[in-house]
Amino acid sequence: MQDSLGKTVLRYRWLIFGIMAVAYLSAFFHRVSPAVIALDVQESLGISAGMVGLLASAYFYSYAAIQFPAGLLSDSLGPRKAVTIFLLVGALGSVFFGLAPTLEIAVFGRILVGLGAGMVFAPTMKILSAWFQVNEFMRANGLFLAMGGVGALSAATPLALITGSVGWRTSFVIIGIATVALSLLVWVFVRNRPEELGWPSLADLDPVYGKSLAPPKEIPLWAGVRRVIGEKYFWAVAAWATCSMGVFFAFGGLWAGPYLMHIYGMTREEAGGILNMFAVGIVVGSPSVAYLSERIFHSRKNVLRAASLVLLGVLGVLYLAPSGIPVPGLYILFFLLSASALAPGVISITTTKELFPIEITGTSIGTVNLFPFVGGAVLQILAGVLLDSFGKSQSGTYSLEAYHAMLLSLLLVAFVALVSTFLMKETYPEAAPGKRL
Repeated sequence: MQDSLGKTVLRYRWLIFGIMAVAYLSAFFHRVSPAVIALDVQESLGISAGMVGLLASAYFYSYAAIQFPAGLLSDSLGPRKAVTIFLLVGALGSVFFGLAPTLEIAVFGRILVGLGAGMVFAPTMKILSAWFQVNEFMRANGLFLAMGGVGALSAATPLALITGSVGWRTSFVIIGIATVALSLLVWVFVRNRPEELGWPSLADLDPVYGKSLAPPKEIPLWAGVRRVIGEKYFWAVAAWATCSMGVFFAFGGLWAGPYLMHIYGMTREEAGGILNMFAVGIVVGSPSVAYLSERIFHSRKNVLRAASLVLLGVLGVLYLAPSGIPVPGLYILFFLLSASALAPGVISITTTKELFPIEITGTSIGTVNLFPFVGGAVLQILAGVLLDSFGKSQSGTYSLEAYHAMLLSLLLVAFVALVSTFLMKETYPEAAPGKRL
């Protein structure tokens, strides 16, 4: 290790990490912010509750649609350029949304925001893979994903306070301007790899680590795509992401709130307190599962298997006692649901990265990151159809039997997630090469 250069890389890579983490925080912020401003937007635009739902979901559709192109652009255009350009797209969308005089323009703004936010994750994983060694990537990834939980929390009370002070429209115009500043920070300070600053690569800095790496080689774009979709072990990871994280988006992202209000008779504020445990589960769970994988289990697939078992247990308790869980128990269960279904995404991303050479990291991660949103979109619809099949009461609520059936369906999907972990390839390195920078 060349000490002076090593220390320089060590300091600078955390600057890059911090800037990209703020970008990811903003993506999560936009994802959950409609819950805070829904009534204000509804009154301002004069739209129905259904149209508010359409407005909020526009983000998810564009976010999911950009995931595959995000991987391709990371490997072709380069992650730094891709993130800079699309953050500006998201900034424009935030301003459009804040100034929108009609529903159509507001939806268009949310679509642009989703496109901008969707271009953060896969490019960042490409950048981190060049700045962090194999035995450091998981922990850096865990910390990065934890920032998503911070973003979810920032879209609660802080956004409510800002909105109450200057209004929702001005709030999102300010957020758009701040996103422009963030894109400039990415362009000025972020680099795809140390060599772009005239520094040696990680392999050059650490000869032991360098010996473990195959010489870089050029992989044509569509050859990389074919390699990803042709890898059978990739589909096991994709199945886990679809089912496990899809369960979270279907329940935690949509029906958990109505479940608490309809079955437990909670107010919106009381339910919100319990729903905040989802964000806490991400913040605590993401670095925790990374630590378990690296330091305790020395495995990727075994940690995903353990998380899937916990998810099955949580859904099993909710299914067996859908209306009789004490409030403290609900706090614990909702924390565990997030920590076992969503936080282990750090491992699925790392596993995907380790299945392929670094030249197609963006393509592989962008592709696998599409599946949680596919799972969430499909399961949200199926869960809603299942609830509607039981009908609503005169007061407009769903029955205990309806939620019981929905929880059973999600329990079955979680079982498929568990099965998929037995089909995965173990990618954890037997002996992590090199020293930590």
